[in-house]
Amino acid sequence: MASLTYELTLAGLAVGSAAALTGIGLVVTHRATGVLNLAHGAVAMICAYVLRQLVVGWHWPLPVGALATLLVVAPGVGLVLDRAVFRPLARRGANPARTLVASIGVFVLLVGAAVLVWGPGARDDAPVLLGDAPWAQLGAVVALACLVGAVTRWTRFGRELRAVIDNRPLAVLSGIDADRVAAAGWAFGSFTAGLTGVLLAPYVRLDPYGMPLLVVEVIAVAVIARMRSLPVAVAAALAIGVAQAQLTRLHPEGWAGPLLQAVGANLFVVALLVAALVLPGIGGKGRDALPPPVRSGRVPGGVWLVVGVLLLLPLGFAGSDLHTAVQVPALAVILLSLVVVAGRGGQIALGQAAYAGLGALFTALLTSRGVPGLVALGLAVPLVAAVGLLTGRPAIRRHGLALALVTLATGVAVSHFVLTQPYATAGLSLGRPAGFSDDRAFYALELLVLAGCLALVAALRRGRTGRALAALRDHEPGAEASGVPVPRLKLLAFVLGAALAALGGGLLGMGLRAFEPEAYDPVRGLLWFAAVLVLGADSLLTPLAASTLLVTLDAGPHTGAAALLLGLLAALTGRIPALMNLLPRKVPSRKAADGGAPPTGRPAPLSMSSTRGTGVPTRAAPAPARLHAHHLTVTYPGGVSALSDVTLRLAPSHVTALVGPNGAGKSTLFDCLAGTLRPHHGRVSLDGTDITSRSAHARTRLGIARTFQRLAVFSSLTVEENVRLGQEQGRIRTDPAAVERSLRLLGLAGPVRHEPAADLPTGVLRRVELARALAGQPHTLLLDEPAAGLDTAETAALARILAALAADGLTVLVVEHDLDLVAGIAHTVHTMEGGRIVS
Repeated sequence: MASLTYELTLAGLAVGSAAALTGIGLVVTHRATGVLNLAHGAVAMICAYVLRQLVVGWHWPLPVGALATLLVVAPGVGLVLDRAVFRPLARRGANPARTLVASIGVFVLLVGAAVLVWGPGARDDAPVLLGDAPWAQLGAVVALACLVGAVTRWTRFGRELRAVIDNRPLAVLSGIDADRVAAAGWAFGSFTAGLTGVLLAPYVRLDPYGMPLLVVEVIAVAVIARMRSLPVAVAAALAIGVAQAQLTRLHPEGWAGPLLQAVGANLFVVALLVAALVLPGIGGKGRDALPPPVRSGRVPGGVWLVVGVLLLLPLGFAGSDLHTAVQVPALAVILLSLVVVAGRGGQIALGQAAYAGLGALFTALLTSRGVPGLVALGLAVPLVAAVGLLTGRPAIRRHGLALALVTLATGVAVSHFVLTQPYATAGLSLGRPAGFSDDRAFYALELLVLAGCLALVAALRRGRTGRALAALRDHEPGAEASGVPVPRLKLLAFVLGAALAALGGGLLGMGLRAFEPEAYDPVRGLLWFAAVLVLGADSLLTPLAASTLLVTLDAGPHTGAAALLLGLLAALTGRIPALMNLLPRKVPSRKAADGGAPPTGRPAPLSMSSTRGTGVPTRAAPAPARLHAHHLTVTYPGGVSALSDVTLRLAPSHVTALVGPNGAGKSTLFDCLAGTLRPHHGRVSLDGTDITSRSAHARTRLGIARTFQRLAVFSSLTVEENVRLGQEQGRIRTDPAAVERSLRLLGLAGPVRHEPAADLPTGVLRRVELARALAGQPHTLLLDEPAAGLDTAETAALARILAALAADGLTVLVVEHDLDLVAGIAHTVHTMEGGRIVS
């Protein structure tokens, strides 16, 4: 027994050492560049193939081949990625979502290149670099970690690295060459990836898909280390590696035995899932969602007609064998799920392949028990939707990069523990429904299903839910402040996305007449995500074009061409537009609701009068309400008090102003009242009811509306759609006339109402934000720097409007630096200093 324990420990140390190298590389790259490099595993795979080619294919001596691979090829790949992909993004100030998409593009690109050059098959003749004993590998890991720690702590480069990490713009102003630091980080990260690949290759079958996915799994150690601590990453890697090796001695029995055995053999996957769900996330709320589309307008009907004709061509001109064509509509339905979640909702969802695979699996299981094919498919969809609900509920608390890790971990876990396990899939077959066994009949059925799904998603996008999803994507805090129930909406998007993916997965399995787990592996899911992003994630044409491209290219003689092309386009994200943006667009009529002329390029002037006498119903007087802050205290880490025992009463029909220097605590108090920040002590009440625990969107629906110091306008929506969203999500949601009143009150009822918000100047957008807040008919209005960006005339008009609103019974709080505006409108002025109200 002792001998077995020792041998298993040695095996675990070998695996753990390779995982530790991955952790070191990911941590250093992230610290130097801020990029979560999902392409790390693909770089490891490429380097392993290069070493094999040099030693096995070209008969180079192993030491020479290893030196060339690790000291030339691997760092060279990193430098190329830095110069060609990530440095341009950094200089453009790309958010973390764009850099993550670029790293996914590099992943897909390298996988496609490996398939084209070396073929899709697995190789088992990779050269052994350090022998079978793990001590050399462990020693190399420890030495490398110590070297990095020493360089970081005691050298000039280390000081520069820490400065870039803390504040890159300030470091650049201090004379530090941030590009040089980033290039060194990429070179070193790629070196560790290459070392990981050449060490792992002899112990796993070398293939373009398996090794990148294996390295993706051990991202867990970097997540556990919070992308910062090298000792934590190394210790976690070794501990998980040894534990995984020791668990192989267990052979659980019973119905759960195979699943438990699979869990024990894939402990890094479990660690990734737990770390992604439990540990604090990477990234920030509202700043790392996928970007909105840069162009608005509908695709002309003629384009849709051409697309429809092209999809119908196989029925008339292809032969009786439509084996390739039947995959296109099914895959399009799967990709349509990404349009909902990623395109309209802006969420980085990397696990859709898992839901598609579960749809095929459940359909196969039901048909094997005698359920008719179409009924089985119809039952599989809500079953997978329920899985989407269970997996989406913990995921929606994450944002950006953290959400990407959760969805990726979910996809990997489903693949490893369900889709590829014999206990779940052994002996399964998947046929076509009765009456649709012929390729033509089945293809026609798929087209009908696809048309129905497109119509469903189109209706969703045009309606209230679609506007709310677009607002969530454009500016999550602004959407929440407008009354959008963000968690519920995210969950809806995930559930609908899971259902669509399951429907497409079941159709794909039926089309292929088999349940093939490889068709739904996580690497393929990354390829699908990249395809949707580069073509245009918020376009209904994208699933059709992407599925045709993927199926057609992979059906040709050059397998991997689709991955190569789409990976290249995704790697260049931010530098080239989404391809669907190149299509002609039908711009909606921009006539005003009252028959006004199209816009002349200037917004309508700000109204100087109330809505009375304009023919529009006047704004209903709000019910008096008192918002009260009781002894609020907010303390940040390090003991800094942003608020210290602050009490504030806001009275109806009054304008209360908060003034004071920067850092006085005004914004913190404002956020506590609005619900975006919960105080550590004290409470907030509305008419005597404690609302301290109420979220921002719940307070909006109670009648507390707000604006932001930094504009929170939804750029992909028009002015009218922005305002309508406030009416649909506000305190009173049954008065459509509120939209017209708000537009007219703020001078937005003319042609400008049909302009996309992204095209308008700051002064107009300030009015849009205020109009949106008023459209929900609040009783309390919280305004954070409302005059920022307004000229003198606009500021004077704003003052008259605020005075009129207060006279109508509205409770108004203004945080403002413009003392002339404050003096002109405020009934009460409070001065804050050092987190206290001093007057």
